[in-house]
Amino acid sequence: MVNLPLENPKLLSLAAAVARRAELRAACKKVVLTNGVFDLLHTGHLYYLLQARAQGDALFIALNADASVRALKGPLRPVQSEEQRAYALAALACIDAVFIFRTPRLDAEIRVLAPDVYCKAGDYALEKLDSGERAALESVGARIEFMPFLAGFSTTALIARIKAAGEV
Repeated sequence: MVNLPLENPKLLSLAAAVARRAELRAACKKVVLTNGVFDLLHTGHLYYLLQARAQGDALFIALNADASVRALKGPLRPVQSEEQRAYALAALACIDAVFIFRTPRLDAEIRVLAPDVYCKAGDYALEKLDSGERAALESVGARIEFMPFLAGFSTTALIARIKAAGEV
């Protein structure tokens, strides 16, 4: 694998994301936050991200670090490194900032970022949100939105299709 440095001005530290959030708040701009793995970007991801972006003036992505992806998805994931996933997300015009989070849950990041809106895909429900994350969202007054789920698209299914295509 070629190891090229990927210039990524939208990839921020949490501190820089918080500073950017403060600038947007001062300009009366609404910040939307979502999080996830976003391993192999596909139509379902893009549909979701566009729906989330429409909820405010800026979309921030909290990207799961590689170690947390392995814990969630197994030892063969992620397919792409956190740097590669962040770079792909940052290339999208609908995304304003990406930061990588290395904790099991997002409560502390939510508390310091204080988004106006928090989005999850429609396969989630309020009861399925982690209680700590939900409490953090409520403490900062974030509106929680569930975006329509575009059925038939998943990274797991995409990986299976790629494997099958390789065997043809």
